[in-house]
Order: sequence, then C-alpha cells, then structure tokens
Amino acid sequence: MKSTTRRNILKQLTATGIIMPYVAKTSWAQNPPSNTLRHASFGGGGMAMSDLTTISSAPNVQLVATVEIDQDRRNSFKNRFNNTRVYADWREMLDKEAKNLDSVNVSTPDHMHAPMAMSAMQLGKHVYGQKPLTHEIYECRQVQNFAREKKLVTQMGIQIHSHIFYRTAVRIVQDGVIGKIKEVHTWSNKKWGDMGPKPNRKDTVPKGLNWDQWIGPAPYTDYLKGYYHPGNWRRRLDYGTGTFGDMGCHIYDPVFKALDLTSPLSLKSTGPKPNSHNWAINAEIRYTFPSTKFSDGKTVDVTWYDGDKRPPGDIQARLDGKRIPGQGSIFIGTKGVMLLPHVGKPELFPKKDFADYKPPELPKINHWDQFVDACRGKGGTSANFDYAGPLTETVLLGGVATRFPDKELDWDTEKLEFTNEKNAAQYVRREYRKGWEVEGL
Repeated sequence: MKSTTRRNILKQLTATGIIMPYVAKTSWAQNPPSNTLRHASFGGGGMAMSDLTTISSAPNVQLVATVEIDQDRRNSFKNRFNNTRVYADWREMLDKEAKNLDSVNVSTPDHMHAPMAMSAMQLGKHVYGQKPLTHEIYECRQVQNFAREKKLVTQMGIQIHSHIFYRTAVRIVQDGVIGKIKEVHTWSNKKWGDMGPKPNRKDTVPKGLNWDQWIGPAPYTDYLKGYYHPGNWRRRLDYGTGTFGDMGCHIYDPVFKALDLTSPLSLKSTGPKPNSHNWAINAEIRYTFPSTKFSDGKTVDVTWYDGDKRPPGDIQARLDGKRIPGQGSIFIGTKGVMLLPHVGKPELFPKKDFADYKPPELPKINHWDQFVDACRGKGGTSANFDYAGPLTETVLLGGVATRFPDKELDWDTEKLEFTNEKNAAQYVRREYRKGWEVEGL
C-alpha cells in the first residue's frame, strides 16, 4: 500500500465517505439549535484547520470564532475566514463568545485538550475533540464523566473509526469470520520520541507567539526554536504523548471496537524508558484484557509496537508471505488471520480458506457531519467520549508502562491506580500550573 499521510487520509475520507452503525444514545443534544450551528475552533492551523474547515462546510454551520496563539497563523486564518473573530487567548474567547456558540472543536497540542474541552463543556458547548482525548488518564475520566452527566454531544477525531475499511474489519471479527480472537498485534512505524537530552540553551520567543498561552497548565519551560512548536511537542513528555498517543487511538480503535474491549487488567512494557524530557522510540507494550464474547480464552493479549519494532516473525508468517505495511494490525483468530492496514482494506489468511468470502456492504456517513447532525438532535455519534474515553485511557496507560520497563503493572480501572506500583500514581494525574487551574481537572 502507498504510504499514507494525515493529509492523504483526509482526502481519502472526503472522496470515499465514511460510515457509522453504532450510535450512542447519550450523545443527543438537549437543546439543539433550530437552524444554524454556531461553531468555534481551538486552533487555527494544522489539524485544527482540517477539522474546522470540514465542520464549517456542513450545511447551516457558521464558524463564529477561533483562537490561535501564533500571530502568523492568525494572519493566515484571517485571510481565509475574514468574517470570523480571531482571538489569541482561549479563555478570552470563551468569555466573550459563550453566548454566541453551540459547539467547538479542540484541535491543539495534547496537553491543552482537557482544559479547553472541559471549559467549553462547562458552558454547555458540544465538543469535537482531537485524539488523544486528553494528556493524562485522570483528565480523560473527568472529561468523559462530565460530558455524560450534562448529556452533551461529543466526538473524538478518530475519523478512520467511521471509514468503511475499519468498519468492515469490525464486522469481520464480530461476525466470527476468522473465529474467536486469540491475540492481536498492532504497530506504527512513526518515531515520535527523542532519545537525546534537552538542549542546554534558551531561545528568544518569536514576535507574535504567546509562549505562556502555548504552555497553558503544563509545566513551564523556556522556548527552544523548533523543539516544541509547531510540531515536535509530540516527542516531549509534558506536552505530547509520543507515537502511541498520536497513532494508538487510531490503530487500537478497530481492535477495541471489534473485540468490545473495556479496560486492561495489566500491561507490560519491554521497550526503552523515556528520559527526563522525552518519550522513547521502539516501544513494545503488551496489554492483557478480560475476555469478551469475541475472544478466545479467559484473557486476550493486544501488543503494541512502534518505531523499528514489529510483530514477531511467527506472527508475520501467518500472512502467506505478504509484507506488512508501515502501520496496522494483525488479528489471530481460531479460524484464520486478518491483516488490517492503517488505512486499507482488511485481508484474510490463509487466502485459500477465504477465497469466496465477500465482506458486507456498509453505508457511508461522514465523521464530522455526524457530529454536526447530532448537535442538531439528529442521531448520535459513534466515537463519543463514552467510547473514546476508555480507548484513550488504554492508550495513555501504555505511556505510563514505558516508565517501568519489564514490570507487569496491575491496573484497577475503578480506582484509577496501579495496585502494585505506587510510584506510577504521579503519571495518572498531574497538578496544573498555578493560575491555570480548571474546575473538575
């Protein structure tokens, strides 16, 4: 399969359409707007531009305001959306525009997802939030619970969740085509980590970049040119969530949905440990989940690999000699094996055993339009926070596990704690920087 970039994925989704059979009853809007959906964006460039452009292009959606901390991006945004009010401070935008808004998208670096989403929801706004849902596990649980309590419409930006390829894979598993699932192996060749030390210098903040706003509630650090903004924050412990945080919510999604997984019982990292500032690369993290009606045995293991790590040779050998793609999953069933590329059609092996199999025909629904429709009280969303919350928590647990290499960590999801490692508690919940506290987080 040809290498897939985020931009190419978005183009593909627009061209092929996306689908949704799972509708969450908790995602109906309580007071949907009668006609125009008034929307605002947290972020004015990058993925935010993709989200706000797609959402605002739906019928009867008005892009009222956006917030962007970078002056260059604000100027570019104004040239494109000259009828939209643009702010440099997200708290000021909410203060001044709350009465003018029905919904928002949060499409910023990971460390800002929770404070922005929670602040908007406390004002009664529906939220389309980029993955991972939050930076911390505790934040994730709080955001999920608040959205459910207030009956707000939510959707996480895992757009491939609604794509025919992923939906077909879910049906294949749940229809029992390859039997009960014994184990799953998932991977990404991305390397959102940095094994080197933090540079020992301090650079001048560019004119027009509000660095304090960029840091927000996370631990303060001096500006370093090219080290954090605009893209490398994914590599940094305090601001991003590494390769797993970037791609795990995408690639684990069809596994999570197909097997109807909840929370892991335990997990173990056998890859390298992060240093004091940066995530590592070449992760290998094995999760043990409780068995479900779609799995074989009392538990089911799902193993993640990134960077240069890949599933072992005996697993790859089940694919009839086919070379695995740069990102994807292998489902090992009692009757066969499924390869699911990210993003590509699922393939079943041995080929001879499934030569006559025809996948189900599925309807097409747009992931972003689904959010807009739900805000108007028409149906629900398939990646609402009740689904996206547990998925994100699972992914974030992997980041914690990398800090304790070669140790099996037992997880109590009700108490949000690792029962056999007290030192892990500091990575479940963080304290917000003074002056940036958000109620409920």
